Amino acid sequence: MAIAKHFIGGEWVEGSLGLRDSFNPANGEVLGQYFPGDATLTNQAIAEARRVFDEGSWAASPRLRAVALFELADELEKRREELIDLIVAENGKLRAEATGEMIGAVSETRYYAGLARNIFGRTFESAPGNISLLHREPAGVTAVIVPWNAPVTLLIRSLAPAIAAGCTAIIKPAPQVPMVHALVMECIAACASFPKGCINSVNEDGSVVGEALVASPEVDVITFTGSSATGRRIMEGASSTLKRLSLELGGKAPAVVFDDADVDSAVSELLHGSLVMAGQICVAATRFLVHDSIYDEFKAKMSTAFQGVNVGPGNLASSQMGSLIDKANQTRLEGIIEQAGDEGNLVVKGSPLNEEGAFITPTLFEIDDLKSSLVQEELFGPIASLEKFSDETEAVHMANATRYGLAASVFTKDINRATRVSRAIRAGTIWLNCHTRLFAEGETGGYRQSGLGRLHGVEGLNDFLETKHVYLEAGIIR
Repeated sequence: MAIAKHFIGGEWVEGSLGLRDSFNPANGEVLGQYFPGDATLTNQAIAEARRVFDEGSWAASPRLRAVALFELADELEKRREELIDLIVAENGKLRAEATGEMIGAVSETRYYAGLARNIFGRTFESAPGNISLLHREPAGVTAVIVPWNAPVTLLIRSLAPAIAAGCTAIIKPAPQVPMVHALVMECIAACASFPKGCINSVNEDGSVVGEALVASPEVDVITFTGSSATGRRIMEGASSTLKRLSLELGGKAPAVVFDDADVDSAVSELLHGSLVMAGQICVAATRFLVHDSIYDEFKAKMSTAFQGVNVGPGNLASSQMGSLIDKANQTRLEGIIEQAGDEGNLVVKGSPLNEEGAFITPTLFEIDDLKSSLVQEELFGPIASLEKFSDETEAVHMANATRYGLAASVFTKDINRATRVSRAIRAGTIWLNCHTRLFAEGETGGYRQSGLGRLHGVEGLNDFLETKHVYLEAGIIR
């Protein structure tokens, strides 16, 4: 049976806390085991990252960083099929989704490999002989806290820009997917251009490792993807050391469907956009806001689409939606479905499929109470609400009615309306006549309680860089 170890200072390290099992959520079988970490191992990993950043030439070697990232992209490509199989088995998602995850991870790695050699400062002369040099320098040691829903892509999305910027790193993977992460770490370990201790990893099954990373004065940056509640705790914990934070947090993405929209196209897009990864993704379409003149047509077609989804193991070609991450989340969502029946109208009621796997069928419900927790809270599963609006002003008000602002979509044939509404909705990403388009070149991030900073794109480097102003008065130099 495979065993996932920690990776510290270029060496594989066992823990002292005993082994934990990792499970396949589709059937409950044990996939492998992993060593959980503790504060001592975390501090060792931090010390290694600190040493490489402070004492070596890594931070000042953009060409070396580019080579290292290109090597990593090649290693991920080389082990792509193995990683896809393991993602399906340990995460529960569809094979097509796992394949997309690997394509995205390789693309992102190569994108930031290219940017590593293109980090430029600027210079200007504020008065005769008074010269300002603005340098862009790496921020330091970065802790990367990774979620379970896309364990490869969401790791690379934070790690690649940090490395491109010249930082060193400690990774805390999610305890639900330790075997996937261990295989990614094998890819990193195989890259000769990474100095030993440049990238370290400590497994966890609780909160000790994360808390140690957040509290350590030797960690300069925390990059975290996860819930808004955990993001707030990280902000509180990091306040004593005034760390830089890069946070992509929860979402409650509204999809606004106007009366002139192509209903069939909107249904097709939002079926996928709401149920991708079984709805366990922060940009999933969770609220369908539909104009009252097409509401009944949209409701009927989306209801038929939800009922027709074939839920099953991710490795089966016939499956259109995979499992949830675990049985605990299945139980949690069953309670939410009952609440939706009490507070609204269940159009399609989801239910568990079998006792072995963490499967649940999609749920679609109607609700007209914007203050309900079903509207206000991230549900994180294959559950979507139907809400009716009568005009553009009301649609924008409803779209902005939650504390989240990560993503949204607008469906209309009127380009002027699309422009107005996309500017009025307070979210970091607005898709027009589609949903869930993510790629390396385009920045993502949240407004309000959906996070701080941006990931992907050129701006993805910003959270890992400092700007230093060096001022020279040429007439003073002797």
